[in-house]
Amino acid sequence: MAAFAGYLNDVRGNPPQTVHKKLTHMAMFVAHCRKRRLAVHRARLKDIDDFIVACRQRYARTTVADICSTVRAFQRFLCTTGRSRHDLSGSVLSPIVRVNERPHRALPWKDVQRILRAVDRSRPTGRRDYAILLMMSVYGLGSGEVIGLTLDDIHWRAQTLRVVRPKTRVEFLLPLLPAVSRALVSYLRGGRPEHSATRHLFVTMRTPFKPLASSVSVRHILHTAAGRAGVTAPFMGTHVLRHTHACRQLELGAAPKIIGDILGHRDPDSTSAYLRVATDRLRAMALPVPA
Repeated sequence: MAAFAGYLNDVRGNPPQTVHKKLTHMAMFVAHCRKRRLAVHRARLKDIDDFIVACRQRYARTTVADICSTVRAFQRFLCTTGRSRHDLSGSVLSPIVRVNERPHRALPWKDVQRILRAVDRSRPTGRRDYAILLMMSVYGLGSGEVIGLTLDDIHWRAQTLRVVRPKTRVEFLLPLLPAVSRALVSYLRGGRPEHSATRHLFVTMRTPFKPLASSVSVRHILHTAAGRAGVTAPFMGTHVLRHTHACRQLELGAAPKIIGDILGHRDPDSTSAYLRVATDRLRAMALPVPA
């Protein structure tokens, strides 16, 4: 797995977040092979197919398609490095996922407010969690963007916040809104550990006070707050606040181009997908049906 991680980073040019995700997928595949008492580099196509079928019983199509992409990359790695004589990557079939076949799922804004109010800000952990969820709600930031924030990204005098896209490393500035500023001050003064050696903004609350590891940490924070608020949804992932933010901005009349710039969309079609869930605006465009 260490050699595969080096291949993904050096040859494929994958960022650390992608490498971590693919190694997580491979850990599942390794466990599957161990149950069959089979070395992972000697897995046959039937073994791979059985693994994908088992994943499909537990995960959504998009997740399974992502796992298949990892398995294909691993098969190419085995062939390229001489660990296998046959390249099985072209025979790994994944579920068909059509672009924008289903609208992005978002929460009602009232539910987002309930989630934010449910966070216990009397405790240091609650101050951190509230700042994270608030920034994801009002800026539409993804978990990777929030985790990557550092103390140097906050410009207090200019009242701006610098955000770096995890994959493209593109930087952009956002206004430091008053509510966000107050939440960050509360967290930095009464929540963030003083003796943390990292410059990352959001850190763990236990020694050695290191940066949050991955989106799993953010998802746990969201699930905990949603549970306290009594908000339930089958799609409570880390991107739900990002989708909710985009839909709310559309409902408030913000231009799609501005929303796309904030979300980091290069293709306007990526932003147009949110129009399908802007129900109030769609109702206004409906034509009368002749009697």
